[in-house]
Amino acid sequence: MSKGSIAGLRFGTLAVHAGANPEPTTGAITAPIFQTSTYVQPTVGKPMQGSYDYGRTANPTREALEVNIAALESGLREIAFSSGLAAIEAIVKRLSAGDHVVSEENTYGGTTRMFNHVLSRFGIEFSFVDTRAPSAIAEALRPNTKLVHVETPTNPMMRLCDLRKAADLVHDAGAQLCVDNTFASPYNQRPL
Repeated sequence: MSKGSIAGLRFGTLAVHAGANPEPTTGAITAPIFQTSTYVQPTVGKPMQGSYDYGRTANPTREALEVNIAALESGLREIAFSSGLAAIEAIVKRLSAGDHVVSEENTYGGTTRMFNHVLSRFGIEFSFVDTRAPSAIAEALRPNTKLVHVETPTNPMMRLCDLRKAADLVHDAGAQLCVDNTFASPYNQRPL
């Protein structure tokens, strides 16, 4: 289902059909689960099916999921990770030593530990605030703030952040906003 053909479709229709193209070998309407890690390469570095050379770099099942989630989130592109923590780590690792991140203080414990005990060793600075208060976000912003990470609803307290106000503050400061949307799902909340 192409991006143009999904415009105007309701959530339930997108959940079922976005990313679901008939599988060319069998005609299966639901994307099959491709469990292979390697693909045929007639010559080294020349995959038989275009981009499929190794399961970690490309996989038809994951691609169908990514198209589906992008449609549900009203996004242009989706990248699936094995966990939310892996996605957050990839986003923060785009930063450099000396950059600053403002994070929700009541975020998932694994995220807080990763920020404080792993990523801070790379010279990235972290501040933690109650993002329910836009003024707390504004006060924590610095000239070297590159990212504001919010989780809404938070884990475990279920605190809510006003995403529109947060986005306006963060973008006005020239930073990016990262939203952990674990509990709300795209049905209830679409940060994009």
